[in-house]
Amino acid sequence: MFGYYLDLALRSLRRTPILTGLMVLAIGLGIGASMTMLTVLHVMTDDPMPERSAQLYVPHLNPLPLKGNFFANGHDPSDHLTWPDAMALLKAHRARRQAAMAAGYLLVRPVAAGLRTFYVSGRYATADFFAMFGVPFERGSSWSAADDAASAHVVVLADSLARRLFGSADAIGKMVRLGENDFRVIGVTTDWQPSPLFYADSRAKRYSDRDLFFLPLSTAVDLNLNTDGSADSWGKTPNGDMRSATTAWLQFWVQLDTPMQAAAYKQFLVDYSAQQKSLGRFQRPATNAKLYSLMGWLAHENLVPGDVRLQMWLALGFLLVCIVNVVALLLAKFLRRSGEISVRRALGARRRDIFVQFGIESAVIGVAGGVLGVLIAELGLWSVRHRPDDYAHIAHMDASMLLVTLAFAVFASTMAGLLPAWRACRLAPVLQLKTL
Repeated sequence: MFGYYLDLALRSLRRTPILTGLMVLAIGLGIGASMTMLTVLHVMTDDPMPERSAQLYVPHLNPLPLKGNFFANGHDPSDHLTWPDAMALLKAHRARRQAAMAAGYLLVRPVAAGLRTFYVSGRYATADFFAMFGVPFERGSSWSAADDAASAHVVVLADSLARRLFGSADAIGKMVRLGENDFRVIGVTTDWQPSPLFYADSRAKRYSDRDLFFLPLSTAVDLNLNTDGSADSWGKTPNGDMRSATTAWLQFWVQLDTPMQAAAYKQFLVDYSAQQKSLGRFQRPATNAKLYSLMGWLAHENLVPGDVRLQMWLALGFLLVCIVNVVALLLAKFLRRSGEISVRRALGARRRDIFVQFGIESAVIGVAGGVLGVLIAELGLWSVRHRPDDYAHIAHMDASMLLVTLAFAVFASTMAGLLPAWRACRLAPVLQLKTL
């Protein structure tokens, strides 16, 4: 029966090409506009590490005084840790792995002739950074906890930076001059770039920034290397003292493999905050200590700009207007076929048969509208990629969003056809047959 109803639907649509085109266009425009923005929202809120995110957490302490305006820059300074707090959490070692980190921005001085100096962004981190995040290595390895303790002058390079400095030669064991200091290359990673760059500070461009070098955090602090991120101070802080208890600038991540470990670590943070409050460092309640999951942290950071959400709701509103127009067109089309419906009813067709027939016709319109919607959405995403926004380059429709677009179009048109189909199948055939 499905093939028969499909044939009836195609015949009916071919009989009214202009009306059919208008309905397909309405569905296509609504689906194209809405799926453009839904795709942007999807890629911006996607899990950057789906295989590890369930085990990654961010400890959140609040050392801020009770009084003071700490949010003038539009972010929460307590989203980062001070040096004493980060070192205390590292020393406690209550997680399977833990790493403190901060962004760096250094001048590279190539030794090869013909290469000019240039600046690159990178990361100062403790040794567990690589194992915890699963950073893939092409050659060599990361530094050890002993290197952290010794403030070793070692560096791990991303493959693109290694090739830029040394060409096709093996970079392991060679020296690189960063800023005013020389470092020995001990590892080369692939050009690893999670999107978003979830572990970066709140001021980073998380959809376009990437780390091209990695240095031990202790080495960076000892050498007073340039940091390229958030640093907020309160109280009496010596100028430039990154070890101060009143300067928050470090990001901190831990790996906790089970919910029980996460609960225990959360209690450890509460106990630590209570201890610091009893010592007079913290003024706020110990219960302010939090433990965010990776996806919870991204939600807390509110990565999606307000204009993207507004554009999404406007696009969905436009889709609703398109569906209302399709309902009106289908209602007019189906009711105009009252004579045909009455003849079918007189020949034994049930109301359910009429309803299914028109439902399939609506679905066919949805499939055609969905195909058009995909093309319009791709055009919309192309225009988004030409915007200057940080996230613009990631606006691509993947296979899952393609299937969602087609399914959404069929669903929308089928829902639009429910009322017209119900009204059509409720027609009294006797009254219509008298007019034939």
